[in-house]
Amino acid sequence: MKDYENEITLEEMSYELDLMMQGMLYFAGVKKDRLLDACDIYIENIDNALENSKSEGVDEIIEAVEFMKKNFKELFK
Repeated sequence: MKDYENEITLEEMSYELDLMMQGMLYFAGVKKDRLLDACDIYIENIDNALENSKSEGVDEIIEAVEFMKKNFKELFK
């Protein structure tokens, strides 16, 4: 297996993570034309969404998306 650690730049990793977030939000039901807005809202609200949460790992992401569905309905289909 090839070691990619030294080959991937921070910019490339950031780009890939941004695409993954957009894909995750799209499959969570965000309208395609609102994906960039949804990414910003996700990042801005993650602390609020998980304020009293005991969730960890992927459950944190699920809880944050549920928070968005409840509080930012206009983003979703």
